[in-house]
Amino acid sequence: MTIKKFQGKTQEEATEKARQELGAGAVVMNVKEIKPKGLFNFFKGSTFEVTAAIEEKEQFLNAVQMAAMQQKKIENINLAADEKISIPLPAEKTVEPAPSYQRPVTPEKEVVVNKSESDIEKKLENLSNILEKKLSEDGAREAEMPVTPKASPKNLENFKFMKMLYRTMLNNDVNEKYVNQILDEAEKVTNSGSNVDIILSNVYQKMILKLGEPNCIDLSGKKPHVIFFVGPTGVGKTTTIAKIAAKYKVEHDKKVAMLTADTYRIAAAEQLKIYANILDAPVKIIYSAEELNQSLETLAEYDLVFVDTAGFSHKNEEQREDIKKLVNGLDLKYEKEVYLVLSATTKYKDLMEIVDIYREIAEYKIIFTKLDETTSFGNILNIRLYSGADLSYMTNGQSVPDDLEVFNTQMVVKQLLGGK
Repeated sequence: MTIKKFQGKTQEEATEKARQELGAGAVVMNVKEIKPKGLFNFFKGSTFEVTAAIEEKEQFLNAVQMAAMQQKKIENINLAADEKISIPLPAEKTVEPAPSYQRPVTPEKEVVVNKSESDIEKKLENLSNILEKKLSEDGAREAEMPVTPKASPKNLENFKFMKMLYRTMLNNDVNEKYVNQILDEAEKVTNSGSNVDIILSNVYQKMILKLGEPNCIDLSGKKPHVIFFVGPTGVGKTTTIAKIAAKYKVEHDKKVAMLTADTYRIAAAEQLKIYANILDAPVKIIYSAEELNQSLETLAEYDLVFVDTAGFSHKNEEQREDIKKLVNGLDLKYEKEVYLVLSATTKYKDLMEIVDIYREIAEYKIIFTKLDETTSFGNILNIRLYSGADLSYMTNGQSVPDDLEVFNTQMVVKQLLGGK
């Protein structure tokens, strides 16, 4: 889909420019009057800005095929544990340098991992090489460090490696509290004389387990299954709905419909209509929980009904209550899921406020958007551990539907540990 803006002295002139460039099938999504500013512009007339869009069905179909191929790759990932790796405890505890990030921890029995040790070492080969290079650089700078009898070269090497992991995670915006927690849990591996590959593997496994297995839409139970999308303004809820709807219609051959309760944004309904037309799915505007239930009565034969809600500041109590009434006003005979859509570019402090506010509305799963607009994924891990909510999907662009995938835990952990 192509979206462009056009200006003219009148609304008709701007609209005509849009149709000339985009063709007769162009859809006007928004009209904005631009009034002149300044003392000497007072006598000048207003201009009009028209936002128009055109559907590109051939590109959409190609994108759907690409999304299908991506999903097949994701489904081939086995998240079940293949075997257990027991980390041996040291026979005698020696006195070693105490990193500033370490805290007392209780002994662990064993670590359960997603893959066999050999598979993990192969998967982490590139990441390990990057970290070992950084470690060697640190070692060159600290070559004059004296070695005491109780601080063996192996332990010093492990200590420096842990310091490097500590800095790397902080640089990727992982909260210091969680960095300490992860590295404290790996402390006994460091003290056991293990090499850096085993330490890295252990930290990697712990982070995979902390992020958890993605929890996506559940197709079991009665239909229609009602899916609410909530979240602050500007995080991409409407586009995310279109991506997920396309995924289930094309890849799972499900009948999908869309409802929008976003009556605050002028172009919100028009935008959703464009996506619905591409998917050949019905779309309706609703204003209350009563209208929601009435609309669902007419959609009884559909598998999934996606509900787009108004984005609002988490500080706006009135709009928050409106969303709460809508979500909790759904008839109990329908299956319901709520997804909180968050931007990966939002500050951690703001994210904490947002997840707390939306917890008052309903239990939810989390979708992270705009991963293509940041190189620091630390807030994803921070919010997962802070909220305890399951992660589900992630998006990395505006293209529908190929810039959507099931949450890729392994990719995110590699990024947090300094890999690519």
